[in-house]
Amino acid sequence: MSTRIAFLKGHGTENDFVIVPDPENAVDLSPAAVAALCDRRAGIGGDGVLHVVRSAAHPEARRMAAEAEWFMDYRNGDGSIAEMCGNGVRVFARYLQHAGHASEGDLAIATRAGVKTVHVAKDGDVTVGMGRARLPEGDVTVSVGRHSWPARNVNMGNPHAVAFVDDLADAGDLLSPPPFSPAAAYPDGVNVEFVADRGPRHVAMRVHERGAGETRSCGTGACAVAVAAARRDGADPAVTGSPATYTVDVPGGTLVITERPDGEVEMTGPAVIVAEGEIDAEWLETAAG
Repeated sequence: MSTRIAFLKGHGTENDFVIVPDPENAVDLSPAAVAALCDRRAGIGGDGVLHVVRSAAHPEARRMAAEAEWFMDYRNGDGSIAEMCGNGVRVFARYLQHAGHASEGDLAIATRAGVKTVHVAKDGDVTVGMGRARLPEGDVTVSVGRHSWPARNVNMGNPHAVAFVDDLADAGDLLSPPPFSPAAAYPDGVNVEFVADRGPRHVAMRVHERGAGETRSCGTGACAVAVAAARRDGADPAVTGSPATYTVDVPGGTLVITERPDGEVEMTGPAVIVAEGEIDAEWLETAAG
């Protein structure tokens, strides 16, 4: 490993990431190394790491190399692997544009949840085709303290439990994963969204992301919230034949989510590169233990 490793810092509606460009998949990013990078006091700080690898160079992405040149090897802040990160895809696309690997317009990005189509607009917003939501059957309940709510089970390539509440403050501090039942519903854990209405087709949310805690934003979570809200509101596009668009306020900004009659979900929002520099490889090796 070289003594210096390039990195950038970026965010999408304040869901922030350490970006590690590594086209040939040469940097060993162990779970401990990722957790060290994401440490907000002893490291760079972030909700997760965007490991930028050519699809052909990564064993999990080679099958997608013909469709997408670049693979988003996403890691949660605790070092665990995640299937997908909606805000992360937008920031990943912004990095590719920043680095000269892509330009305005459409591009494809490989993820563990499949190939995602991304559109980089002139105004700076990035739109991501997030695929179709799956709605696993079965009742789910989430709890915070003495409060419990029924939750809609929505899978956007990763699992979500969406609970509609009267007041977002009822969700408490969200430092720990909110308990859910039945336990078998989410054997690998779940992202939990608490949602309050703000107006017609307009909601606000807070989220506990598995492996990261409460974050300022969650792109797949915002999509799950819009899908759940459309079912609650009788606006399921497959039934009405019309797209359902929701404005979703997150603590870090605003996302616009549209679900189309064919089931495709699109997310639009900002993505910003704020800094770049070098990681000391010796520090990273020591910090990773």
